Amino acid sequence: MPRVVHFEIPAGDPAAMESFYSSVFGWRFEKWEGPMDYWLITTGDQASPGIDGAMMPRRDLAQSIVNTVDVESVDATAEAVAAAGGTVVVPKMAITGVGWLIYFNDPEGNMHGAMESDPAAA
Repeated sequence: MPRVVHFEIPAGDPAAMESFYSSVFGWRFEKWEGPMDYWLITTGDQASPGIDGAMMPRRDLAQSIVNTVDVESVDATAEAVAAAGGTVVVPKMAITGVGWLIYFNDPEGNMHGAMESDPAAA
């Protein structure tokens, strides 16, 4: 069964948001070394793991938190989304060394991600 494996928090002021979540929950932030501003968030530890996520600059005032689901195939998931009345809003893209990602809206416009693990993705 697919499960939520990652979340993304949009932030107008990433430094302030990092301070907030670190102070409130003790989450740890690390700047990603990729091609865009992106901070990886660790929400637990080995004794009590959490669903880890990330924070990125907000691109739109209506942008909300996105949960990403682990799937066997983003291609099959994109087809299932369309068949069930949803819409793929960001087509399949490679996250180098991690896998393939799509973003989609459910029929009510809530955005989600779907990630297919593939270390060879480039």
